[in-house]
Amino acid sequence: MELTAVIEGLRAVPPGTRVAAHSDSAYVVNSFRDGWHDRWLRSGWRNAARQPVANRDLWEQLLAETARRSVTWHKVRGHSGDPLNDRADRLAKQAITSRAGHPS
Repeated sequence: MELTAVIEGLRAVPPGTRVAAHSDSAYVVNSFRDGWHDRWLRSGWRNAARQPVANRDLWEQLLAETARRSVTWHKVRGHSGDPLNDRADRLAKQAITSRAGHPS
């Protein structure tokens, strides 16, 4: 869900926009901060353990969206009282509940 959230968030703003992406997902943020995705591309979408990168299709979508925008990545602590992160968690839970046929 972390990947989908960032992809959809980026799609909500026009290409060429400067974006500050805040996420509690170290996996997502570190991929960009530490260049993991660059190594995955060079290694044919293999991770450090030489296994296929999970969710390659979503990573490819995310890389395409970030290429169209100037994105600055910010890691936030999950469940730590960050108002926007807490709101994102609530919205995600509501969406899951709604899709399961149990309106919140």
